[in-house]
Amino acid sequence: MPRERIPMRKIKDVLRLHYEGQLSRTRIGKALGLSKGVVSKYLSLFEAQGLRWPLPDDWDEGVLEQRLFPATLKPAWQVEPDFAAIHQQLKRKGVTLQLLWSEYAATHGERAYRYSRFCDLYRAWAGRQKRSMRQIHQAGEKLFIDYCGPTVGVLDRHTGELRPAQIFVAVLGASSYTYAEATWTQSLPDWIGSHQRAFRFFGGVPALLVPDNLRSAVSKACRYAPEPNETYLELARHYATAILPARPYKPQDKAKAEVGVQLVERWILARLRHHTFFDLAELNAAIAKLLVELNERPFQRLPGSRKSAFEALDQPALKPLPDTPYDYAEWKQAKPGIDYHVEVHRHYYSVPHALVGERLDVRTSATLVEVFHKGKQVASHPRASKGGFTTVAEHMPKAHQKHRQWSPRRFLNWAQDIGPCTLEVVKRQLHDRPHPEHGYRACLGLLNLAKRFSAPRLEVACERALSLGSTSYQSIHSILDKGLDRQPPAEPQQCELPLHANVRGPGYYH
Repeated sequence: MPRERIPMRKIKDVLRLHYEGQLSRTRIGKALGLSKGVVSKYLSLFEAQGLRWPLPDDWDEGVLEQRLFPATLKPAWQVEPDFAAIHQQLKRKGVTLQLLWSEYAATHGERAYRYSRFCDLYRAWAGRQKRSMRQIHQAGEKLFIDYCGPTVGVLDRHTGELRPAQIFVAVLGASSYTYAEATWTQSLPDWIGSHQRAFRFFGGVPALLVPDNLRSAVSKACRYAPEPNETYLELARHYATAILPARPYKPQDKAKAEVGVQLVERWILARLRHHTFFDLAELNAAIAKLLVELNERPFQRLPGSRKSAFEALDQPALKPLPDTPYDYAEWKQAKPGIDYHVEVHRHYYSVPHALVGERLDVRTSATLVEVFHKGKQVASHPRASKGGFTTVAEHMPKAHQKHRQWSPRRFLNWAQDIGPCTLEVVKRQLHDRPHPEHGYRACLGLLNLAKRFSAPRLEVACERALSLGSTSYQSIHSILDKGLDRQPPAEPQQCELPLHANVRGPGYYH
């Protein structure tokens, strides 16, 4: 049963918001409580009837209704065919519309439709059963992006290793103007770099990017709400464009890319199959040369070529390139540990200690590591090499900041004032560890022992600890706590081996 037509008042609102408000079909639907398809239906009907906005002053809703929905009444005596049954019959081999019409006409005689009208009515019915959007590509609107399936081998001159190169393809929707290049991988840095070079090739930026659902483009593939990669989103923001990933397993969403990939494979990669390339630049030079020929090939059914269509349609409609190039950066989420540091490429960077346990966004460029909390930058560090700590004093709790005031030189000067044995113990605390800071706590403990037991006693305790080969803070504290520093050192005991036939003398080893 066909749906009930919406009131003429709402139809006029649809027309007014579209032509006067310049709103999109989606926004009109949300404003009026209609689906986008219904809005498109009435706008298309208005244009199909050759009507123009604004309407004449003397047109009321009745006149508009007559012009939009002219009476197409069929004679009451004609019999409507059973199109559902006809549709099922057509699935049988050898059954045609001509045969089904002849059977229908034989049954109903003069009350049957003529053959041409019968076919028109069936096709209209069939078209309503599965609605699908026909893609009409506006100039400068969409850039479709994908990779070719086949790769191209690049031969290493020194090792003889054949390394596969990936082929990136980007196609503009209106003109089918095509860009292609080779990269080593489909990883995020190569993906972003290929986009930047494609924009320079086109001399502008489209309104929408339509990639496939590869990992470098989409963090989470979903038919209704895909999540583009954060670095990819940052690229889109820099170039003032938007990302509209194709739906998973819906190749019709990126038909232009599918065709573009096929053309690149047939007209470029197939022609290079007998060539040997020794580096990526050599391969890209060959691709660029054949790309000119591909874009200048005449269309089979349309006048002109991809290049002429690009110059007439897409090129004037593209957005200009920004003044500054995009600075590539990777994003990740991280939680600082109890030491208020986040890990980036095996190096640790400090954040304000109050953010311990919070989920933070970390942006890493070639020279900088930036940390954000709820969109606000909370830390910024020069990027460092792997395997260390970068700490800002202001990020520490106050107790840690006080600890930070100490340095190895300060500890050594203090120990030297007490005595040589204390100095030796402090040196061992600082140097027998991966980082001097790891020994600060033990040195502070020794300083506290000097205040508690006096500096001379600490010197004697350190001398005793050195003689015992045990210079840890715990050992020295035990010597002082038990008063062993006040006792004379124990005489070393001689241990004589008993005479025995199995004991070898020194002559045995000569």
